[in-house]
Amino acid sequence: MRAAWYERRGPAREVLVVGDMPTPEPGAGEVRIRLAFSGINPGDVKKRSGWQGSPMSFPRVVPHSDGAGVIDAVGPGVPADRVGEAVWCYGAQSYRAFGTAAEQVVVPAELAVPLPEAALSQPGLLEQAACLGIAGITGHRAVFAAGPVAGLDVLVWGAASGVGAVALQMAHRAGARVLAVVRRAEQLTSVRTMGAAEAWLADDPALVEQIRRAAPEGVHRVAEVDFATHIDVNAQVIATGGVISAYYSSAERPEIPYWKLAFADVSLRLLGSDDFAPAVKAAAARELTAVTTPAGTDRLLTLRSGQRKRNITPNGYTPALCRPAPALGRASQAAHNGITFMPAARASTRSARYCSALFRSDASSMWL
Repeated sequence: MRAAWYERRGPAREVLVVGDMPTPEPGAGEVRIRLAFSGINPGDVKKRSGWQGSPMSFPRVVPHSDGAGVIDAVGPGVPADRVGEAVWCYGAQSYRAFGTAAEQVVVPAELAVPLPEAALSQPGLLEQAACLGIAGITGHRAVFAAGPVAGLDVLVWGAASGVGAVALQMAHRAGARVLAVVRRAEQLTSVRTMGAAEAWLADDPALVEQIRRAAPEGVHRVAEVDFATHIDVNAQVIATGGVISAYYSSAERPEIPYWKLAFADVSLRLLGSDDFAPAVKAAAARELTAVTTPAGTDRLLTLRSGQRKRNITPNGYTPALCRPAPALGRASQAAHNGITFMPAARASTRSARYCSALFRSDASSMWL
């Protein structure tokens, strides 16, 4: 099979190689997926670049944990009727060497999440599903780690980002009133369209007052994109007994206003998607799939990945862009109360370059 891999850390154009590898065979409890789309996430860049000085976990790494396609082989212990099943997968390169940047990938059967048969005739649905893994599961966890949110006020920082967009929309669907914070003025309309009751700019000098006015008793949940940068604001607007769930911090050892948080009985949850309990990932995957499939139009989840490069090679795969951003979708998306994934322009450009070079011999032009 054709694949992209690296055997040392460094910039993409210096370390990524495209070539042929032996086609993997599924072992006991595993399935093999012929990939239609591979999901690209920021974590893939961090792993390849050696973020935080982490060493190579394996002599050769095929990147990307997320993807979608059709099961074409199963290992012992897996029902034979799963062959031909349309699926999306997550965790393909989580503590494993070979991810989805290839024509085929082998994963544990439970990480291959079934899609409706309609996906076989709707490439767009496969493309959308390839974006559900890291961003979707993390966004889900950021909202629901402390339990249901119906009737609560949920503050989502970075609400137009990949994880933030999922958190916003899943919280809205679950009956929360969502307050959104974004970085750019043009994102305000988008997050309101996705369900935010109120939306503000992160650099608004009156941000604390605005949030307090919207939620006089404080916000009950916070889905946090940068723990270190926003902890002082969060401490001023959190409700008694509230929960802050952070999936990133710009500082490894941030200072916190301990007593302000303690007197409000605040809980802090620090999230790392690779290390969520298997049952947590599985539950999130089921819920995300339920709002992705077209079984009920009132539950439709629409994911758009922007620039598409199909048919790179016969039976080749196409990277899907898994970085939602605040571009406006179809009017019907709002009517369906669905979830919209949109790629940021910067991510689109990089991914399109990577995509166009993926199965060419000139690997030096690839970006990831």
